[in-house]
Amino acid sequence: MTCLLSTTYFGPVQWYQKLNRYAHCCIEQHDHFVKQTYRNRCVIATTQGPQALTVPVEKYINDVTETKDIRISDHGNWRHLHWNALLSAYGESPFFEFYADDLRPFFERRWTFLLDFNMAINEKVCELLDIAPQLSFTTSYGVPSEGDEAAVKDCHKSIVTDYRDAIRPKHPLLDDSFTPRPYYQVYQQKFGFLPNLSILDLLFNMGNEAVLWL
Repeated sequence: MTCLLSTTYFGPVQWYQKLNRYAHCCIEQHDHFVKQTYRNRCVIATTQGPQALTVPVEKYINDVTETKDIRISDHGNWRHLHWNALLSAYGESPFFEFYADDLRPFFERRWTFLLDFNMAINEKVCELLDIAPQLSFTTSYGVPSEGDEAAVKDCHKSIVTDYRDAIRPKHPLLDDSFTPRPYYQVYQQKFGFLPNLSILDLLFNMGNEAVLWL
């Protein structure tokens, strides 16, 4: 089985569940970039509750510019701010120090394109989760790469599951295959369990057991 996914910046648990459960995952690169989605933001837990961290992007033409062409902006020293936000939110979590050296480079090095940045993050996160998803990119909107023969066959059989619009911060679509399972969170006594946060929340709190929640 194959699924279609939008790219994400330290995507939510739901997104990584798809990587872990589907035989093939095809990342959409030809969709028009949409603001306020997981394409360039993640949501973490802080002492004040959920907080969105957003990667600024350079100006683009609405309904014209494809995700693969979106460039990262250096506006606002965001890398430093994001890392400090993670340090503040998760510095006392059980596994922050264990993963810090693996993740810090993403807040120090500069990438030009958002898609390249997200895929580099995804490769590292999959390594930390100890999962090895089969990934490919679309060759045109909604069309799997011809090199991914299994995905192409699934597409021809109309058995590709499309999560591109289902997994989003606001007004997500119904996903019967995903039910958030509670796990330990640093601020759970204050806010209760906060579902479907960034995969970082699961990693920092559960460590090498994180994969059991996918």
